[in-house]
Amino acid sequence: MNFWQPKIETMKRSDLEDLQLRRLKETVKRAYDRVPFYHQRMKDLGVTPSDVASLADVRILPETRKGDLRENYPFGLFAVPREEVVRVHASSGTTGKPTVVGYTARDIETWSDMVARDLVMVGCTKEDVFQNAVNYGFFTGGLGIHYGIERMGAMAVPSGTGSTRRQIEIMIDFGVTALHCTPSYALYLAETVTDMGLADDLSLRVGCFGAEPWSDRARTELEEMLNIKAYDSYGLSEMFGPGVAFECQEQNGLHIWEDHFLVEILDPDGLPCAPGERGELVLTSLTKEAMPLIRYHTGDVTFMMAEECPCGRTSVKLHRFLGRADDMLVVRGINVFPSQIEDVLLKIPEIGDYFQVVVDRKRHGLDEISIKVEMSDRAFTGELADLARLQKKVEDELKSVMKIRSKIELVEKGSLPRTEGKSKKIVDLRDL
Repeated sequence: MNFWQPKIETMKRSDLEDLQLRRLKETVKRAYDRVPFYHQRMKDLGVTPSDVASLADVRILPETRKGDLRENYPFGLFAVPREEVVRVHASSGTTGKPTVVGYTARDIETWSDMVARDLVMVGCTKEDVFQNAVNYGFFTGGLGIHYGIERMGAMAVPSGTGSTRRQIEIMIDFGVTALHCTPSYALYLAETVTDMGLADDLSLRVGCFGAEPWSDRARTELEEMLNIKAYDSYGLSEMFGPGVAFECQEQNGLHIWEDHFLVEILDPDGLPCAPGERGELVLTSLTKEAMPLIRYHTGDVTFMMAEECPCGRTSVKLHRFLGRADDMLVVRGINVFPSQIEDVLLKIPEIGDYFQVVVDRKRHGLDEISIKVEMSDRAFTGELADLARLQKKVEDELKSVMKIRSKIELVEKGSLPRTEGKSKKIVDLRDL
């Protein structure tokens, strides 16, 4: 079993909690002393850093949401002088101002080590040639993974995004053995490789995929089409970026690095969830210097897994992410999650991996939900009776889960847009 930082990765729970508490106290004091936003929030709650005496005391601390980052744009949440910030990243800012995050030199070191830890955990070594096929620039996925590749000593191939055929050419010419990209793009790459008849020319053995939820069936297809082991990656720019949590070779839950993050799973009322109970992931950074965040609501839905991991790592595991809390659609008073729709679709063998949900409000004022669903190769017979039968089957099974009828549009494989980034599974036209 390979470890990057074995003492930390296999630390006894009591020692880990001692380390967390020490770092929590330091983080709260840093935020209170240096970030006016947190100083005022704690003052409003009647809390001071000295009130934090145990890990459970995190619940008396103020919460932070994405809107708080936007309101303090660009540098209002920094806890260090501007000259100590060596890098910034930012979200795309598609809704309002982007969220900006900053890093000290030590933050970059911490982040690089964390990603190196992830890559070694899935079996990468200095012998690997690692292609990083995501956006560089403001998006944290590019440089975040890149620095981790270099830190653990593999050869980094910063191919970025664009020109799928060129990406495949690079894989073959350079003997690429490991790949990082979004799962949506990985599926498109796999389809293209298959269509080009080049699957046998690849040297790939490891794939790391993140930035959006993806299914077990997608994992199976990627592993078969690319001849790899496919691993789930989780991160968010507000907590460094990629590498916050990662699957080990057991492929059963993501280890979240508790020496760097204090983890809470909260229900919609803000109460803690028991292991196995799904809720929103809320994180407190324990090692970030430039921009510490306290009780940050990630918007991502998951649950804690109670069992110990056979890999020997002692950090808690999170179940593969089930979607986003803010992805929930309210249609005619019914709560609908894309993950629910995906779960139903993936159990139907005639259905492919891609779908898109469109919600619209018709002139009579009622919300209508329609779902474009790609068929698998085996389903496309061209017979109208077969299509009608499949359409009704999908509609009935979705209605039994969602309690609301949706209109299903069956489309050929390859009809829905592929993307190098996150796939757009929800189109809500009601506010347009």
